[in-house]
Amino acid sequence: MRIRILTGILIWLLSGLSLAQTPATPALHADRVVVLKKERTLELLSLGKVIKTYKVALGGDPIGPKTRQGDHKTPEGVYVLDSRNAHSQFYKAIHISYPNARDRAAAKRQGVSPGGDVFVHGLPNGFGWVGASHRLKDCTDGCIAVTNEEIDEIWQAVADGTPIEIRP
Repeated sequence: MRIRILTGILIWLLSGLSLAQTPATPALHADRVVVLKKERTLELLSLGKVIKTYKVALGGDPIGPKTRQGDHKTPEGVYVLDSRNAHSQFYKAIHISYPNARDRAAAKRQGVSPGGDVFVHGLPNGFGWVGASHRLKDCTDGCIAVTNEEIDEIWQAVADGTPIEIRP
């Protein structure tokens, strides 16, 4: 009787071990990112199909394109995710190549600086506990903010050089 019980426990433990070693969901690999400002979403695309969508917070004055430094607007247009910073003032940050040539020319015509330092980023360091409630108010200086868990996924899913289109 004891042997049967011990054998049953051993089989149960081993079956749990094999389940624990089964890989979770496969890693995401995106070849394009689309941000829909009005919908407050960031979409990861692969071969033209949306593979994951995230809710985001935007710049504090999100309607309209960024035209100058300090306007608290998130840019609109086609850019590139061109570098990343694992040690920024945010949990992690992926740089967006704003301003492009068109943005610089428009700012020059207006006699203003176009600004820069626009990122897709997690929450400010030490504020990870805020989680998804950060989306209740657009409060970045023009960046695209997601939770720390979400920036971890995005960080793994996109390579430097991935295009990002930010639509109104």
